Amino acid sequence: MSINQHLNWRYATKRYNGESIPESSLNDILESIRLTPTSLGIQPFHVFVIENKELRNQLKPALNNQPQCTEASHLIVFASWKSVTETKVDDYMALIAETRGVTIESLAGFRSMVWGYLSKQSPENIELWASKQTYIALGTAMVSAASQQVDATPMEGFSAPAVNDILELDKYDLHAAVILAVGYRDQNIDPLASANKVRRPLYKLIEFI
Repeated sequence: MSINQHLNWRYATKRYNGESIPESSLNDILESIRLTPTSLGIQPFHVFVIENKELRNQLKPALNNQPQCTEASHLIVFASWKSVTETKVDDYMALIAETRGVTIESLAGFRSMVWGYLSKQSPENIELWASKQTYIALGTAMVSAASQQVDATPMEGFSAPAVNDILELDKYDLHAAVILAVGYRDQNIDPLASANKVRRPLYKLIEFI
């Protein structure tokens, strides 16, 4: 199947059958998140993969009791940075130096540009910027899941403060930005499992100028 065929197959699954996805599929989805392009390449988020049934039952009210919370194979919580410190920037520079076999000193200009830009942003702008990066990763993860015939549901309908509290994200300077449920659709009870995908035609969506 082509990537567009996979995307036509996928939909925001409403009900899952509780079956676990293979570890290899999960790892591929997580690797796609790791490889996602982000602003400055700094990856300003952390990802929590929630398998624990008890914890998911605890989270369910914070997710407005959406059944995907407990029926899906896994919940993937994208938690964005609330702030950027010089330490985080220096850690990033150290990773570049190690990965590419260059010296920290050779990265001085790039470091100056990165910190010079981020240090001038307001806390509100940093949170918004970091949150946007999680959505790039979310999209990549959904494409990866679809390519493996794994269902996925992006979830924004949740109480971020409640999720932050349950997962104790504040102490890590993180904020729950978006959640992705992954697993396999329940064809018997999901009313949208066999429904046609509704999208505007290209001529109404795309304009060449």
